[in-house]
Order: sequence, then C-alpha cells, then structure tokens
Amino acid sequence: MNIVVCVKQVPDTTAEKKLDKDLRLDRSSVENILNPFDEYAVEEALRIKENLGADVTVLCMGPEGATDAIRKALAMGADRGILVTDAALAGSDTLATAFVLAEAVRKQSANLVICGMEATDSRTGQVPSALAEFLGWPQLTWASKLEITGDKAVVHRQSDAGYDVVEASLPAVVSVTKAINEPRYPSLKGIMMSKKKPVETCSLGDLGIAATDVGQAAAKTTVLSFVVPPARGKGQVIAPKTPAEAAAAIADYLQEHKLI
Repeated sequence: MNIVVCVKQVPDTTAEKKLDKDLRLDRSSVENILNPFDEYAVEEALRIKENLGADVTVLCMGPEGATDAIRKALAMGADRGILVTDAALAGSDTLATAFVLAEAVRKQSANLVICGMEATDSRTGQVPSALAEFLGWPQLTWASKLEITGDKAVVHRQSDAGYDVVEASLPAVVSVTKAINEPRYPSLKGIMMSKKKPVETCSLGDLGIAATDVGQAAAKTTVLSFVVPPARGKGQVIAPKTPAEAAAAIADYLQEHKLI
C-alpha cells in the first residue's frame, strides 16, 4: 500500500499572527512548524504501515523552508518526502492548493491519502474535500478512527449522537481529528535517520501546472481589509459566601441585562 500524507508548514500556534502589506499572513517573522493537526495524520499512516505494511510519503506545498516540516514527519517514521515549491504559488487559496496537491498525488500511485482535519493558520478545513474532488476519489472526513479492510477504508466520524460508521472503496482521501491517536515523538535515532531520507523537490512545471492557475491572481477569494479585535474588558467578580447566594447573584445579573 502506498500512503500519501499531506502536510503544511504553519506559524507556531503560540506566535502572534500578523498580516503583511499584501494582506497575507506574515510567515517570515515567526517560527514555523509542522501543522499540529497533520501530526495525527502522519501517526495514523505510520500505524497502518506497522500493522499492514505500507510506504509512507509526506507531501507538502510551500516555500523551500517547508522542508523542515517534512523532516519532522520523516523523523517520526515516514519513508520519504516531496516538496512542491514555486514562486508562483505565493498567495494560493485552498482551491489552488488542493489542485496542486492532487496533481502531485497522481504521480505517486497512492492507495490512500491522509490529511489533518485543518491547518492552524487558516482553519478552513476545505483542502481535504477539494483534494478528493480533484482526484475523483471518495472522501471520509473528520475520522476519529480508521480501519483498512481489504480494499475499503472504514472510519468512525464523531457526531452529536456518538459516531457514524462510514466506509469507502480505496483509493480514498481521509481527514482525521485529534481523537484518532496520540502522535509519537521523534526519537534521536529517527531524527538522525531522517537526514538521510530522500526529499524530492518539484516545481509547477514538473507537475504540468500553469503559473496562471495558482497564486494570488488566480485566487477565488480576496482579503480587502481587516480589523484587530478590541481588548477584552474586565469582568465582574461575584464572591458570595454560599451557593444559594451565588445562584441568586447570577440570576439577578442575568435579569438585569434582560437575558432571562
């Protein structure tokens, strides 16, 4: 089985996010890391590899520095990496991103593509579904459990009533949630071995994609302006002596503000 895990390099979750002069997220002034949600996708691919046998390829679209995110996935245990990088990709929206990833996946003879449910920088959660559409494959999204049985993928998708069991024939695209596993930490041996694992770099030309089909000029959405949210004001502290006084104080507050 050939598994492709799509990953993204994102600004550190704790870093202060800013937009640059082009109203795009400024990634140059902060530390960039492997998207935390993608670690769950990598871990799930590695568990399939250990249980059923598989070749795991990590696929990323981004600048040359995104190799660092790929190397972390390789240190976890993935076999090889592919970085799609091209100056024309700057400003690509989720649709163009999915299109580029789909063209790269086509060249890998993959049986299964696994993605994190979203990226922490944009949180749209759109790429897995768009990727499946471009590939013409079934999609199994928001998976909290994944089982590969013969030529089928079966997932548990969390719902308000518990979970739904959904299955699809392979090849398929699966996006996973944080509930699916606990990602492993790269070992020292894994880190050292990752430096020797192959990372292929390809451009839009290598994938047969025209520069006019991607980038900010081809984006279907445009950011016109933004506003920094106001600082949160001080809250009101209620310190009653008994639970009954606390309940009465809360009820009075809600009634005063016409919430009940």
